[in-house]
Amino acid sequence: MREFLAHVPFRGTIRDRSVEPYLRLLKGLRTRRRVRGVLFDISSGGGESIASMDLYLAVKRLDQVKPVYATIGSIGASGAYMAALGARRVFAYPESEVGSIGVIYPHLATRELLRRMGIGLELVHAGVHKDAYQGYRPLTEEERAKLQAIADESHDVFVQLVARERRRSVEEVRALATGEFWTGTRALALGLVDALTDREGALEELARTTGVPVRKTVRVLPPRPFLDRILSGSQNDVQGGLLGRFHDAVEDAVFDLGSLSLRR
Repeated sequence: MREFLAHVPFRGTIRDRSVEPYLRLLKGLRTRRRVRGVLFDISSGGGESIASMDLYLAVKRLDQVKPVYATIGSIGASGAYMAALGARRVFAYPESEVGSIGVIYPHLATRELLRRMGIGLELVHAGVHKDAYQGYRPLTEEERAKLQAIADESHDVFVQLVARERRRSVEEVRALATGEFWTGTRALALGLVDALTDREGALEELARTTGVPVRKTVRVLPPRPFLDRILSGSQNDVQGGLLGRFHDAVEDAVFDLGSLSLRR
């Protein structure tokens, strides 16, 4: 039986739609006997709270079956850092941006802008707070307090998860959970990562653990959506790459500006 290591890269904003294919992929790797170990290679600024937790749990469950090492690329912040914590060991580059242990609930109030543009919007609703989170009017003090309570609760879950996975006290982690990020070098000193190395170095560590040489590493990605294959299949590599980057940029812009979901 030919055994190999799986290299699973994840890039971009963490949200339900982008995470779902990876949840299926990581679950499938649990039963692939030829896969002896997995390098979960993430570079992301975070994203939706639930999607981040789902990705963390998928990595954690896979690591319970076979060793998973995580590497943080340019950035492993917020929900991306949470996802990496599901791995047995976490590596980062000295210059990586690591941490940002916090949550945010974006609320964009457009009423005044629409008024200046001569656009009127009327929201017919039942339920006194039903129009609170539609991105039209500012929040009331009561509504703001409710959102703050939700954010605080989610933040506490995040803090306890980091404390458990990094084997630190909750008080120690809470002192670090300000939402700021650190370089990989500083994150190592703070106990947020296990070592500083590049992806090749992390693979070498995984190879020593599993006994499978680095040369037997296979890059594994979820299947591309059918529509994406149709749109880019007739393009050359350069055009396809530009199309993909344009699609991601537009999608991330809409997500960042328009989403009202709790984010890590």
